Amino acid sequence: MKKHDLVYLTEDATHHDAIELINEEAFGPGRFARAAARIREQGPHDLALSFVCADKGETIASVRMTPVQAGTVKGHLLGPLAVRPSHKNMGIGRELVRIAIEAAKRKGSEGVILVGDPPYYMPLGFQKVRYNALKFPAPVDPGRILVVPMTDGVHDGLVGEIRWRDDGAQVAALIDMAPNLAEKKCA
Repeated sequence: MKKHDLVYLTEDATHHDAIELINEEAFGPGRFARAAARIREQGPHDLALSFVCADKGETIASVRMTPVQAGTVKGHLLGPLAVRPSHKNMGIGRELVRIAIEAAKRKGSEGVILVGDPPYYMPLGFQKVRYNALKFPAPVDPGRILVVPMTDGVHDGLVGEIRWRDDGAQVAALIDMAPNLAEKKCA
């Protein structure tokens, strides 16, 4: 049996290229057309609430959190969550979700929302959002919209549009990402 040396870390700009590769492997080019991607392209994710898992120094999984306004709820959109094929079925994805939810709770998020498979996410504390309550900027299966409510009345507030929300953390994220952006433009 292969020995692993797993470490969970807060994402920083040095992880960007590895995360892009992991997401490309997991979701292919169609990932950019998804409803959640339409929200993520409105503004940056929160690096302080986004995490990676490394095995012997290699980034092998990640989860990102994007601040959103969902109806009247100030929350976070979880995703993408992806794990390299070589490390699937080891509980890494579930641990990343747990870490991200706890971090969002500490930051005062009212709820963590995602579009995902209920059988995978409901055992992790997610609940279904009322059918057709949230309007995404692209088509989405309303039966796959889930939330971990962190305050009372979250379900009542999840009505209307969901969009990116500037929570102030984005300035730091842009500064941290600036070296990567400059490298990509020069290359």
